[in-house]
Amino acid sequence: MTTMTQTTETSSARKCAGGDCSNAADTLQCPSCQKLGKESFFCGQDCFKRNWNEHKKEHKSQKTGHFNPFPTFPFSGPLRPVYPLSETRIVPARIPKPDYAKDGIPRSEQVFVGRHKVKELSDKEIAGMRKVCRLAREVLDLAAAAAKPGVTTDQIDEIVHNACLERDSYPSPLNYGHFPKSVCTSPNEVICHGIPDQYVLQDGDILNIDVTLYHGGFHGDLNETYYIGDKALADPDSVRVVECSRQCLEEAIKIVKPGMLFRDPGNVIEKHAKTMDCSVIKTYCGHGINQLFHCAPNIPHYAKNKAVGTAKPGMCFTIEPMISLGSWKDKTWPDDWTSTTTDGSRTAQFEHTLLVTKDGVEVLTARTPNSPGGPVALPSAAAPVNGAEVAVNGS
Repeated sequence: MTTMTQTTETSSARKCAGGDCSNAADTLQCPSCQKLGKESFFCGQDCFKRNWNEHKKEHKSQKTGHFNPFPTFPFSGPLRPVYPLSETRIVPARIPKPDYAKDGIPRSEQVFVGRHKVKELSDKEIAGMRKVCRLAREVLDLAAAAAKPGVTTDQIDEIVHNACLERDSYPSPLNYGHFPKSVCTSPNEVICHGIPDQYVLQDGDILNIDVTLYHGGFHGDLNETYYIGDKALADPDSVRVVECSRQCLEEAIKIVKPGMLFRDPGNVIEKHAKTMDCSVIKTYCGHGINQLFHCAPNIPHYAKNKAVGTAKPGMCFTIEPMISLGSWKDKTWPDDWTSTTTDGSRTAQFEHTLLVTKDGVEVLTARTPNSPGGPVALPSAAAPVNGAEVAVNGS
């Protein structure tokens, strides 16, 4: 660690560069930043020393051109955004687009009259949903196959974008509410809505990839969380939260049929999460999906929720439980999208688009025999659940 140098210049408006400091800066400047031609002033030596471990990361970013756009934001975990974002990817004019593609405003979802009515799809509309969901599964599988150590989340975005275009489909997230990319990539403590950037995936990460396609006038939505490298597969906590989320979705799907109350999946999900000593994120929920990206009904994932309504044949909606190793509370980055756990604990999510049939449910985004990923067993001989030790892997 270096010490600071003092300049003769003063500025009463200058703010201390310490991430945890709101004081005005003194004339003390980081010498490493000086050599790189950047000004970084601190209020004193103690503040500089206290912030050194975080501040020194900026020296590397200045050499690579990468940077954290929110250096003073109190992040809850170790992950940081790595900017600049790549240029907005282009969708050719030949591909039909949803109404928000041009200006970011989903006006069709903002209609007040009948917005709480859940649509029951016709046979023709169901065929459209089946097709777009099959295409969405293909795209997610391509992205998942590329998710390895050394790959950036922006590269995954490029794969998803191009795969959508190859299928004459629009990547639904692109410009939805001004979201800047074609897929959501959410590593580690990111709950959802992570923006693909220059972050390089590390051996030991877990990564959620959330894909939605718009094709033939319909949206198909699904996501899975994947293990990045062998270290992730060997980490009991990472496996516990990922497999808990996977199992929560599976258990919830089992109860979907005509007559199911929309509040019921949350009871099933939270009950199962507790058996694996995990918590359920409450802010985000499953949603209706058809010609609209998001519409009625809402499907909360936590117990004792107040969701209104009953499932009927022809209804399409998602269930997508977000499960945390720690707190269920969330915190949003200044990009207004990236949502993380407030305590920095790891989180996982799985999602399917579901069709209620006359006698049960059809998983429109179901995995194929060749889909990457899939369930794994806990890597340890025993795992703590609700304070007790339980045997796993047959031991």
